[in-house]
Amino acid sequence: MQYFSTRGKAPPVGAGTAMLAGLAPDGGLYVPERFPVLAPDAFQPDAAFAATAATLLAPFFADDLLAGALEAVCAEALDFPLPLAAADGFRVLELFHGPTAAFKDVGARFLAACLARLPREGERTVLVATSGDTGGAVAAAFDGRPGFRVVLLYPRGRVSARQEAQLTCWGHNVLSLRVDGDFDDCQRMVKEAFADPALRARAGLTSANSISIGRLLPQAAYYAWAGLRLWRETGMAPGFVIPSGNLGNSLACLWARRCGLPIGPVVLATNANETVGEFFAGGPWTPRATVHTLASAMDVGNPSNMERLLHMTGSPEAARGEASAVRVSDEEIRAAIRRGPERYGQAWCPHTATAVHAWESLGAAAAERPWVVVATAHPAKFEDVVEPLVGAQVPMPPALAGLMARPRHCVDIGPQAHELAGLLAGVSA
Repeated sequence: MQYFSTRGKAPPVGAGTAMLAGLAPDGGLYVPERFPVLAPDAFQPDAAFAATAATLLAPFFADDLLAGALEAVCAEALDFPLPLAAADGFRVLELFHGPTAAFKDVGARFLAACLARLPREGERTVLVATSGDTGGAVAAAFDGRPGFRVVLLYPRGRVSARQEAQLTCWGHNVLSLRVDGDFDDCQRMVKEAFADPALRARAGLTSANSISIGRLLPQAAYYAWAGLRLWRETGMAPGFVIPSGNLGNSLACLWARRCGLPIGPVVLATNANETVGEFFAGGPWTPRATVHTLASAMDVGNPSNMERLLHMTGSPEAARGEASAVRVSDEEIRAAIRRGPERYGQAWCPHTATAVHAWESLGAAAAERPWVVVATAHPAKFEDVVEPLVGAQVPMPPALAGLMARPRHCVDIGPQAHELAGLLAGVSA
């Protein structure tokens, strides 16, 4: 399997090379040359998630240096539970049982396990922009791994207190940069660093954002796993409601469906950042400034993975046929959190709450098939929002509590690319 740039001006590469590069040399995003179609009987009925992932991803790694290591990578990286819990009217795919209590653990751990098995010259610098959970997951996945440094950028004042603790508790081979800007500034700075060939080579840059296919491929696997389970139970392809920010998680679901997996309608739950919602409502693709909301990890005004979706479908009209979007206000997020314990027996993080509200807004369509609401983070990561609304303390998972107890380290920088370039030059010296 080869991977091509969405912009068509870079040579094709294998999976491992695409992961190491992060961004294609022409500034585009890597996409697979094709989507292999797998029948449900290609998967063992009672297979664990790691085994399902290895089956789905095998064609994507065909003829690559990582092909022989894929089963070991999946077993190492995907070793925590992903419960498909029952709620009132839908299932909840709980993706927050990894070491940093967020769905980003799946992709970050898979990517780290892959990169650790690839030959490389000198140290690699994993450069990542985060709107909340990505940075902590990437730092945890690469923490203490020889041959790797992590440089993560996050927006000052735009992440929860516990998210910031996770972003700054590492030290050692992790440098945390607090940017005086929003997530789009962080993402722009990362892209500009990758667009500088000399800096890219000198610092040995690779990416762990959802621009990396090493993040997206394992995320496609959990949609395959959940879709297969419900299809075997009910005989119907379930719909998925996905909290959406940079569109990586949503795109992974669409990729899994392209591979023939039993996945029905896909609904993108978005917040007051209206770029995605307006597009799926028929408007033009118009990136704009980020709006700060309760669902802070979804505060993205220019989602980078739209480039992949448009490349896959060929036109805006075709892209709109792949999914729909429901825009959810902060007040609707608050209301969904408030009624979570009484109606559903559990608290939701603000991002999961957007998806719950979106499912509730489906009307008659909610009864036509099984639906899965994707729970992307543990509510304890957002205690300042959740606890006042539910009127109770949300217990922290032990792994998260352990991270909160660590000392914190960060460096403040402005939103200018030259400031990041100077720090990267120092890191690579």
